[in-house]
Amino acid sequence: MITVFGEGRGFRVVWLLEEMGLPYRLRPVDLAAGVEDDMEFLAINPGGFIPAMRDGDVVMVESIAIMEYLMARYGPTSLAPDPQAPAFPAYQQFLHLGEAGLAASIYFVGGARNFAPEAERQNWSAGQALKVFETRLRLVTRQLARSPFLAGEAFTAADISVYYALQLARGFGGVALAETERAYMARMSERDAFKRALETCRGTKAWVEASAG
Repeated sequence: MITVFGEGRGFRVVWLLEEMGLPYRLRPVDLAAGVEDDMEFLAINPGGFIPAMRDGDVVMVESIAIMEYLMARYGPTSLAPDPQAPAFPAYQQFLHLGEAGLAASIYFVGGARNFAPEAERQNWSAGQALKVFETRLRLVTRQLARSPFLAGEAFTAADISVYYALQLARGFGGVALAETERAYMARMSERDAFKRALETCRGTKAWVEASAG
């Protein structure tokens, strides 16, 4: 049985598992309460961050790496285009842009805006991170003007990656997304696997519903 530790970016993994029809369980991890006494989780990831995954003897962290592992291990799947397919370059780019270019930068913007002392909420580093996010977002906007999905005409894991980053920007980073991105997110949220993933990730469901409203 595949075990996913924690929501947050773990939602990407749960959504992917639902799309692939693979059995799994979600093991909650409460970062807000602290994980110092959560010995089971710390044995999996001594860094104490989420998500993590255990699949038999395999233990991994980092949501995009976990997704790639699952698709390679339990594929083939249409969620990952064949390397020779025309859609593959865009798929590869946006799969990684969703974390490296978008989520990683907006995470620090949200941290500053939500948790920093009032005088530090508009600090230089947060401003720099926001600019990184905004420049990478232009690539998403341009791609969505060309095709309904980020790799072209079909839904792939790249959409899972980027959707989460856009949700993080909207719900945590305080970013007002344009109509193109909002319409894209609405389309993604109609997928049956997305809805099932939200029913598993109850904390994420509450967060998504609150930010959409």
